[in-house]
Amino acid sequence: MNNTQLGKKADIFNKAFSFTKAEEVKSAGLFPYFKPLTETDGTVVVIEGNKVIMAGSNNYLGLTNDERLIEAAQSAIRKYGTGCTGSRYLNGTLDLHLELEEKLAAFMEKDSCVLFSTGYQTNEGSIQTIAGRNDEIYSDKDNHACIVVGTLCSNAKTIRYAHNDMDQLRRLLEKSNPETGKIIVSDGVFSMSGQLANVPELVKISKQFGARLYLDDAHAIGVVGDGGRGSASVFGLNDEVDLISGTFSKSFASLGGFIVGERPVIEYIRHNSPAHIFSASMPPANAATVLKALEILKEETWRLDRLETISNYMRQGLKELGFNVWTSRTPIIPVVIGEMMDCFRFWKDLFEEGVYANAVVPPAVPLGQSLIRTSYSATHTDDHLNKILEAFYKIGVKHGIIDTNGQSLIDPS
Repeated sequence: MNNTQLGKKADIFNKAFSFTKAEEVKSAGLFPYFKPLTETDGTVVVIEGNKVIMAGSNNYLGLTNDERLIEAAQSAIRKYGTGCTGSRYLNGTLDLHLELEEKLAAFMEKDSCVLFSTGYQTNEGSIQTIAGRNDEIYSDKDNHACIVVGTLCSNAKTIRYAHNDMDQLRRLLEKSNPETGKIIVSDGVFSMSGQLANVPELVKISKQFGARLYLDDAHAIGVVGDGGRGSASVFGLNDEVDLISGTFSKSFASLGGFIVGERPVIEYIRHNSPAHIFSASMPPANAATVLKALEILKEETWRLDRLETISNYMRQGLKELGFNVWTSRTPIIPVVIGEMMDCFRFWKDLFEEGVYANAVVPPAVPLGQSLIRTSYSATHTDDHLNKILEAFYKIGVKHGIIDTNGQSLIDPS
């Protein structure tokens, strides 16, 4: 039976008109998204008139409100104006962009670097450029959406392997045509779980099967590794990874992204990536902010030390309370709640206790594993951290997630 027989015309907007889930959650007073911040100092924010501890941002180094970055941005605006009004390919390249590319390549100990206007565009635009119709991409199932979109746009054959399952990845590659170009793509730090990729095994497998290796270190650069150089440097393997991408919207307190690697490969991406060629370039203030943040990252190593201390303290504290935090090894620490509506209720009570974190529900996580994603900054105080733990304990007991003896009351699977 077609739509004409039903007396109804097909309408591409029908899916939008039938989308009611958001309104249902809003009607229940549990909607946790698109909350406007009216004030922020990075670790404490004001939302809907309530002052709450921010435990859900990616401001890992605590630089978003640093006066030195603000001054760098203001100085760039005074010198260059507010925007570039064109792509890097044509009229939108500033000396700031070239300086930043040079300094990032040197920092990451790679030959060359190219900037993109967002971190999302970096992966989408690079993957679709380096992999084509006759190539194969091997992608971790938990990779970020921008990687997934990049693989779809590439027209390459994409094979997804179970999260961090190196045995399955090896079996898949054993079946592949040795004459086919191959690239393995993985998050370096997975954005929902805080897990590190198994970089040593990824390096071994890539070499064994003649595949290139690409790591998205959006949540790793300025967070983990030698001097904050990312997931591969945790294992001393930066030299063994072909391409490493990063973003400026997290540790670097700005907006934009970059990818580093061998000069011929980076130049190929620079001259062929639609996301680079057809997008306006990073505004001057953004580039200047990243340059200052990179300088501070190299000079103020205490920020990385403090971030690691905080991460270990909160991970251990939440575990001792009885929460399931999976196998996080970074400042991203998930707290598994279970069903979606239970997660929204937990989020609301947490907010009312003065803590803001992120409710993460399917399809971002598997069904039955909705979670509160917490993340931390180097500038959180011990008082902030203890108040967060107190709030989680109180609400965890109230909702039957944990008991007063520090035991989980939900199915760990």
